[in-house]
Amino acid sequence: MGSVHKKLMEARMLLQHAPLKKSGHNKFAGYSYFELGDFLPTINSIFYKTGLCGVVSFGKELATLTITDSEDGSEITLTSPMAEANLKGCHPIQNLGAVETYTRRYLWVSAMEIVEHDALDSSAPLKEEKIIITPTQGAQENIPIEELRYLEEVAIELIAMCEQGDPKAAWVKLESESLDSEQKVALWTLLPSKVRSALKKAKEM
Repeated sequence: MGSVHKKLMEARMLLQHAPLKKSGHNKFAGYSYFELGDFLPTINSIFYKTGLCGVVSFGKELATLTITDSEDGSEITLTSPMAEANLKGCHPIQNLGAVETYTRRYLWVSAMEIVEHDALDSSAPLKEEKIIITPTQGAQENIPIEELRYLEEVAIELIAMCEQGDPKAAWVKLESESLDSEQKVALWTLLPSKVRSALKKAKEM
């Protein structure tokens, strides 16, 4: 085992005792979560002190986080599948930036064993009543900007899950958000047609 493993465990222990604050808040399901900026500066400081370097790179199919011991060159590599975000009304570069930020966050959360709220385990049971969602022109107009930004993040997650072949998990994720009908319609308009179709099929499974 290379020294990178020992140093990574040391870095995890130091991060565990760092005074991190969660700035992300899911007002619909009532829990807070870590955004990338909440922990990455602290990790960079810890890595500098312990002699580690973390580099994220993006390929066509995989995103990679390589953690290297700067003293002996030993490495640990973590990967995550890449997915596309096709948020309506966003330029391709905005979609790319959203996906890369989302993927970077989860690579670091995995590498540093950062404990997050488990939305699926703590969410309310799936509702039995039939919910009909139809894309509506102008559905986003009555949504406050901070809520719309959050809905955009949820849309990216749903798209990623469907792209990775797990629309059922995407549907469970959608239900766990406890959105009201107006918010659901606004979210629906952010999704490409193939993702909406996949979610509808998953709901019926």
